[in-house]
Amino acid sequence: MLNRRILMLFKCIRGRRLKTYRNVSTSWSPVGAAFNARPRRKADLFGKNVGLFGVHELSSPVGFQVAQENALKETEQLVEQACRTPPGPQVVQIFDRLSDCLCRVADLADFVKVAHPDPSFREAAEITCMTIGTAVEKLNTNIELCNSLKNLLNDKEAMDSLDPDTRRVAELFMFDFEISGIHLNEEKRKRVVNLNVQMLDLNNSFLLGTHLPNKIDRSAIPEHIRHYFSMQKNHVHVNGLHADSPDDLVREAAYKIFLYPNPEMLLCLDQLLACRNQLAHLVGYESFAHRALKGTMAKDPETVMYFLTKLSDKLSKRTEKDFCMMQEMKKKLNPKNCELMPWDHPYYSGILRAERFNIDPSLYSPFFSLGACMDGLNLLFTQLLGVSLCLEEPEKGEVWSDDVQKLAVVDETDGLVGYIYCDFFHRSDKPHQDCHFTIRGGRLLENGEYQLPVVVLMLSLPHPTKSSPTLLTPGMMENLFHEMGHAMHSMLGRTRYQHVTGTRCPTDFAEVPSILMEYFASDYRVVKQFARHFQTGQPLPQNMVSRLCESKKVCAAADLQLQIFYSVLDQIYHGKYPLPKSTTEILKETQEKFYGLPYVSNTAWQLRFSHLVGYGAKYYSYLMSRAVASMVWKQCFMKDPLNRAVGERYRREMLAHGGGKTPMFMVEDMLQKKPSMDDFVDALVSDLDLNFETFFMDSE
Repeated sequence: MLNRRILMLFKCIRGRRLKTYRNVSTSWSPVGAAFNARPRRKADLFGKNVGLFGVHELSSPVGFQVAQENALKETEQLVEQACRTPPGPQVVQIFDRLSDCLCRVADLADFVKVAHPDPSFREAAEITCMTIGTAVEKLNTNIELCNSLKNLLNDKEAMDSLDPDTRRVAELFMFDFEISGIHLNEEKRKRVVNLNVQMLDLNNSFLLGTHLPNKIDRSAIPEHIRHYFSMQKNHVHVNGLHADSPDDLVREAAYKIFLYPNPEMLLCLDQLLACRNQLAHLVGYESFAHRALKGTMAKDPETVMYFLTKLSDKLSKRTEKDFCMMQEMKKKLNPKNCELMPWDHPYYSGILRAERFNIDPSLYSPFFSLGACMDGLNLLFTQLLGVSLCLEEPEKGEVWSDDVQKLAVVDETDGLVGYIYCDFFHRSDKPHQDCHFTIRGGRLLENGEYQLPVVVLMLSLPHPTKSSPTLLTPGMMENLFHEMGHAMHSMLGRTRYQHVTGTRCPTDFAEVPSILMEYFASDYRVVKQFARHFQTGQPLPQNMVSRLCESKKVCAAADLQLQIFYSVLDQIYHGKYPLPKSTTEILKETQEKFYGLPYVSNTAWQLRFSHLVGYGAKYYSYLMSRAVASMVWKQCFMKDPLNRAVGERYRREMLAHGGGKTPMFMVEDMLQKKPSMDDFVDALVSDLDLNFETFFMDSE
């Protein structure tokens, strides 16, 4: 096995030319060195274009049409096969092949439509997404196909012969039919399909609108702050909140302009919420939230609201104290205008952290070069989970940008387990967000081999310069660890069926592995293994890590309270319908009750709430997943974050199942107890008092 890994490593490095930096420490691993270098790939003028991700049809945009047609043709064949197959495990296997056939095209297109630098590729991928999405909705209302599965579920002898994984996947497929209204008459099933297609359009329109800038006549902006914004002819364009600007007036102007209500977007959101509500009622649910939360850890909106309200109550005094500290700081720096407003929260909480603990990101960044952080992840995964990262040279046409790196994930026993494409650097027309995309899910193939999972991690980091590699702030480093947590879930969720592979699990569980990685990124016993100055090799001092960890507790209650506000707003929007008031009036009431800072007239923050698309009725998932991750960290890893036995148990009990096991059962198996919503609340509150210094010292 060792020789095999050495050969693989040699193959990965061969052919790669790396430009290094003068006076830069060269004691990195091959992976660290590659990410700390400026890659220069040799121009391959004569090699064959293998297509994006090695999919030969995708050597050009027109290939999406070919891939789409091939998938739909295979879909027809699999539907016919499923309908004539007698009850047994073969039915579930065919359904999973059907799901894989469509997902391999749709998931890939879903990434390309937002990330590819070529507009023609993005447009082709967008059309494919819509076409495959429509096909899926029609399949979910196909009576004959559903009956083939129903015959299995109603056959006691056949069901008794199924193993637990196959039985759960069969039930999940039936659940997809049920929430799509398979029990309805033909006319209503057509309405379900039409509503889903309409929602696809509205989702795309709303998501696009959340990122568009607002403009205002330049004369409306004081001349001395205009240079903070982009100017086009006689208009100032505001494309964000400028939350980190030290100028109060800049933040105020950005907030009021960027969040100014757009009538078209207000209508789009109203139509989207109405469509979701109509769909939920049509298929027999009290609300869209009831439909969306079935099968999650929370199970229903009543439990979610109990969790959020209880957490809000427990945080109220701490949040009030945090806001008082921010207001005092604002009064100190700006005595003429000391009322604390929503645009002040991110800035003054940051000022308080910096003042109390001397947290200047520029002091940390030299220790967090991208290569050092990738080294740290590699070391952590090797020690904890028995897997390592190996750099591979992409073939011609395989990647969409020359700065994309390809990593093979290698298990010390099982060998290659999957691929991670690292699209880490800023590009024009690339979304400024950190994301994990599943390109291909893992599954057991008919010939006994395993279909390896493929994912993309997309960040928006600054490019390396002539004098230094890419240097990460502590926040960037934590985000990298977070997204790599998703990637490892995808790599190690080695399920038999792709329908439940990796992160294909309930949303309020899917964030647990990624948030857990944030705890590792904050632990000095982990950080000291990789954080060293990119020029001198000097390790990051422990007291700097301790200060950084302690600083995160400053105003942490107010930060949690903001997330509660967003989560409650999401629940109300997707609750009883029709809404009793406009979305803006509901925003105002919810903000005043669950946040504490005043609503600003003529603003509509909900129109920038992009998570309403992918996380509709599920935004609470971040908080609930953080609670679970906190409990797992404290009970399992806090004493020794590099304990291999605990790491293997975590891999076995939580990562390996993907969505193939009820999430709460996985949590119970890992914690060895059944947690309640009150336990989740207590876990989040106790994090505010977590003494990092104590467990660092206890471990020495």
